[in-house]
Amino acid sequence: MEWSIQDIAKKAGTTSRTLRHYGELGLLDPSRVGSNGYRYYDQDALVRLQRILLLRELGLSLPAIAGILDGQQDTAAALRTHLALLEQERERVGRLIASVRTTLHKTGRGEELMAEEVLDGFDHTRYEQEVTERWGRDAYEKGDRWWRALSERERKEFTQRHETIARDWGRARKDGLAADSEEAQAIARRHCDWLSTTTSPARSYVIGVTAMYVDDPRFGRNYDKYEEGTAVLVRDAMKVYAERHLTDD
Repeated sequence: MEWSIQDIAKKAGTTSRTLRHYGELGLLDPSRVGSNGYRYYDQDALVRLQRILLLRELGLSLPAIAGILDGQQDTAAALRTHLALLEQERERVGRLIASVRTTLHKTGRGEELMAEEVLDGFDHTRYEQEVTERWGRDAYEKGDRWWRALSERERKEFTQRHETIARDWGRARKDGLAADSEEAQAIARRHCDWLSTTTSPARSYVIGVTAMYVDDPRFGRNYDKYEEGTAVLVRDAMKVYAERHLTDD
């Protein structure tokens, strides 16, 4: 089965011009072009468009989306990742809605508010299950204890330190530095030192975590907001650094 460009545009709530632009960027090629010049899209193209639109919903730019699609050849695995992200966001938004409803209800009746109710949906513990599944319960508990033990000033300094590194990565990307260049590797060393604040930076851990910067848009936005394609540079440079300097002992 296939659909014309007009059909696809209408169903997706977009325009034929937008779909042609995706084609010009190499994001979405038509499955065939008719003798009349009309573009047609088959099921595979439809699934690829769904992935593009999902990533757009997450706030990614088209160049960033191109990098992600190029790096994710397993469509089923990519869609499972999208689904997990959407379900997590639905759960978080549901908690926020319930929190606001509770606040409105209690303030309207003059009842006492509970901090746990008012702030539900904002806490970092919503990643508890994900971290536990990826790296084990001990990893989550260790990180959670470490974060809770920090003062407000220490948390701000830790976050600012990462922002400085992320901005430097953005400049490196803008300057066209190679992942294995001396300058990029110097930033990679600082990035690895920052990661070591919370855990021992074993080779597989560093490679796995920084690969998530590309695979998971939630993390990639922290880098691509400075310059598109920065997350890919970080992943590649950190892999070079880890392979040169780290072990899994």
